[in-house]
Amino acid sequence: MPLVRQPQHGYVVLVAAGLSVVNLWAVLNVGAERRKFSVHLPQMYADKSNPNANEFNCIQRAHQNLVKNFPASFALLFTSAPFRPGIAAAAGIVRVARFVMYVRGYSTGDPEKRHHGAFGS
Repeated sequence: MPLVRQPQHGYVVLVAAGLSVVNLWAVLNVGAERRKFSVHLPQMYADKSNPNANEFNCIQRAHQNLVKNFPASFALLFTSAPFRPGIAAAAGIVRVARFVMYVRGYSTGDPEKRHHGAFGS
């Protein structure tokens, strides 16, 4: 089956850019909270002695989980796009929205709110 570029492939590229923007937003959140809560590099997480450890660690975990899921998200997006670009882009938009809800929920400091990005919640 020959692969033919379709107009919907542009949406796939936009979704990939959206995934990258969500990652950048999560990175900037971690950086801002590092300064706010005095958690300096190379320390990955705040010590329990830090009164804001739970909040910072939730923000950091949100970003780390995002990074952990990115390879699969990009792989699924780009392996399905040649055959069904419209469906791939639509699924990618759902994934971007779920990532945003996940990061926003987890960044509250309440780990249970990370489930806001899950289906059925």
